[in-house]
This record gives sequence, structure tokens and C-alpha cells, in this order.
Amino acid sequence: MDQNHTSSRLRILLRHLDGCLARAIIAHPTARTGSPASFQPQQFQYTRENNVLSLEQRKFYEENGFLVIKNLVSDADIQRFRNEFDRICREEVKPFGLSVMRDVTIPKSEYVPSEKMISKVQDFQEDEELFRYCTLPEILKYVECFTGPNIMAMHTMLINKPPDSGKKTSRHPLHQDLHYFLFRPSNSIVCAWTAMEHIDRNNGCLVVLPGTHKGPLKPHDYPQWEGGVNIMFYGIQDYDKNNARVHLVMEKGDTVFFHPLLIHGSGRNKSQGFQKTISCHFADANCHYIDLKGTNQENVGKEMEEVFCKIYGQKTTSLKDIWTFRGRVVKGKRINL
Repeated sequence: MDQNHTSSRLRILLRHLDGCLARAIIAHPTARTGSPASFQPQQFQYTRENNVLSLEQRKFYEENGFLVIKNLVSDADIQRFRNEFDRICREEVKPFGLSVMRDVTIPKSEYVPSEKMISKVQDFQEDEELFRYCTLPEILKYVECFTGPNIMAMHTMLINKPPDSGKKTSRHPLHQDLHYFLFRPSNSIVCAWTAMEHIDRNNGCLVVLPGTHKGPLKPHDYPQWEGGVNIMFYGIQDYDKNNARVHLVMEKGDTVFFHPLLIHGSGRNKSQGFQKTISCHFADANCHYIDLKGTNQENVGKEMEEVFCKIYGQKTTSLKDIWTFRGRVVKGKRINL
């Protein structure tokens, strides 16, 4: 193992996440690391030229597959998102198409409308207040660095990670977001993920495996966890356990942008409070749909169709229809998606 090479890589990570954030990083060395210093401009394949990212930021994303922008979303906007989430929890508003999810450890018989019962809402494209997140100029300015000028908001989530019940179901297994997506190319997709409060290892922050966005989409399945697994919480079955891991400690308003092939997950929430983040996956409107038949994504595709039909009382649907329903143009024009 080239320890000097590894140390160099970790120093670069620490410079990117400087200050108190850097001091909280937990990383495990790996033999396969690389330095952004080796990049030449013509080698950029994951970022686009638009004078928003610095050269150092572009190199960092190219090498690692993620980029943290500090204090990007205002406290005022985050409070508005919190207020709307509270209204949804109390069932004061019921946006069309919204999926409301609870932790697997909460029986249906105990469910009452409240923040304590809801672990996630997704597909909030018809909720005007929450969808504002996907149209914030400060978010789209960075999204365009990865997607180009014609931008589609494809998948939205507000996660309300509950205090773990002791069964460790609040954690999310290591996975790649592309496993869930029907569209390509992967290099034209990016996730914006914003902390709505201080997030660290104690309340289950994101953990990323730097550089794994350069690899293929790996087979996923439900992990065999003793305490149960939440629906759609697929995990990678085979990954290099020697790969470096970085835990992203974030403050309210900090936003991480990451590639859909980046392997990531989150730990359990060991605190007594709920941990909130809001996110959206964006894609270049020039992306195209693919056929999942015969691929490792076929099973998750079928499950998504079943869930969608159950929610909307339909007998049949297609994945393309689901993604067309979810997708909204937020900048430029709608082309393929």
C-alpha cells in the first residue's frame, strides 16, 4: 500500500472540507487513491465548463465524485421547508403524488399523523413550497455544472431520519442511486443534498466512498438485517471494503452534490432527535430512457411499478410513465425526459 499516496489524497479531502468539518472526518486509507493534481483540462468528464466551479473544485469532483458547498441554502428557506413538512405530517396539506413513508419498526396500528411517524416524504413535485428547493437559483447554479443548461428535477425527497429504535433500521445501506434510475447517461445526473440542521456521525450523516463513481453500477439487493429493512433501501452486495470512507459532517444549509454512481449510505441515528435533509436528483433534459429488461435493475423496476400502482390505485403502469410523471423542467427546456 502506498501510504504517501493515500495521505496525499486524504489531505486533499481535508482541505476541501476545511475547518470544523475537516476535523470531524473519519476516513480509512485505501490502496487505490489518486491525486487531482494529475488532471489536465481535457480529461474532465464529470463536470462542465461554465465558470462557476473553480479549477480545484472541478478536479475534486472529477476525482472523488462529490463536492460540498457550505452555507448554500438560507436559514429562511430551510425554515419554510420545515414548516411545510410539519403541515404534511399533520395532514393539513396532501399534495398530489406525494409518497409518505414510515420506518419499518412502526406498525400500521400505531400510526397517527405526526412528525414522529414519518421518516420520509418523496415525489413532492406538486407541493409548491417544498418544490421551491429544486428551483432555488443558488442550487441550480451548481447543478448546471454537472447537467448543462437544460435541467430536469427527476426525484425529490425530504428525509426525517428518526432516532433509532435499537434495531438499526434508521441506517441506509451503501448503495448507488443510479440503481433506481431509468435514464442515462450517468454523467449527466447529479444529486443536490442539503442539511436542514447540524448533521454528524451521532445522528447518521452521509458516508461516501470517494472515487467509486468511476466504477460500474453494481448489483443491489435488500440486506439481510435482523431488525428489518425499509422499503426500497437496497444495498450493494459486493464492494471493496478497503475503499476510503468519508463521513460528511454538515451544518444547516451546507449542500453536497454527488454523482449517481458514487457509493454512499448513512449510519443510524443515535441521537434523541430527528435529523432532516432535503434533496433532489437533477438530470440533463437530453438524457434518454433505457430498457431494464435483463439488467440488474429489473427487479427494482418491477417493485417501483407495483408501489406506484398501489399508491394510485392503477392496475398497470410503466417505469417511463412514472418518471415522466415525476420529472419537471426547472431550467431551459424539456427535451427527452
